[in-house]
Amino acid sequence: MSIRRIVSDGRAKKALFYLLAALLGGCVPVISLHPLYTEKDVVFEEKLLGRWVDDPNSPETTWEFNRIEEPNNAYNLVFSDEEGKKGSFVAHLVRLQNRLFLDVYPSEPPWEIEDPNKLELFYNCFFLIPAHTFIKIDFNGPQLKMWLTNDEDMEKLLKEEPNAVKHTFIEDKLILTAPTKELQNFVLKYADDKRVFKGEIVLGRKKN
Repeated sequence: MSIRRIVSDGRAKKALFYLLAALLGGCVPVISLHPLYTEKDVVFEEKLLGRWVDDPNSPETTWEFNRIEEPNNAYNLVFSDEEGKKGSFVAHLVRLQNRLFLDVYPSEPPWEIEDPNKLELFYNCFFLIPAHTFIKIDFNGPQLKMWLTNDEDMEKLLKEEPNAVKHTFIEDKLILTAPTKELQNFVLKYADDKRVFKGEIVLGRKKN
């Protein structure tokens, strides 16, 4: 991988991840070093495709899912708020027992760097890594329901149950370090715990 690609991808993934946090009303999602899925856990549902809105009668916040060729059986998720601010992500739909989750990580860089050597802190870019976040979802007839993670709520859980899942704190930022299998066991055990998946977002399909 070229230096240009490392710099571009690193800065983009960090920027887009925190853009998602800002778009979601200041809630910072919990990030994980490892994905929630293995290849056998990934499923593809045609009914997730398309544009979803939280309220068709107000300024629109949209979640748009489109199929992409690479990686296989994945979606491009474009989130857009009522002001038109966007984030672009790769999303995998993960089935664990009878539960569905989205594993989401940033995809497209928001800029192209013409000369990475002109970056003021060039070598800092080697320390920016891609990270995953998780969303619990459920299809309810014509509706799509989502529950997102929130780092403040999960910190409360981990203070009460520090062995619930492997984690660490870097500059007060919670980061899950558990491998995939342990992450799967964790989200299944706490799937209905509001300290892990808080706040229900109900989306309806956008009508043309």
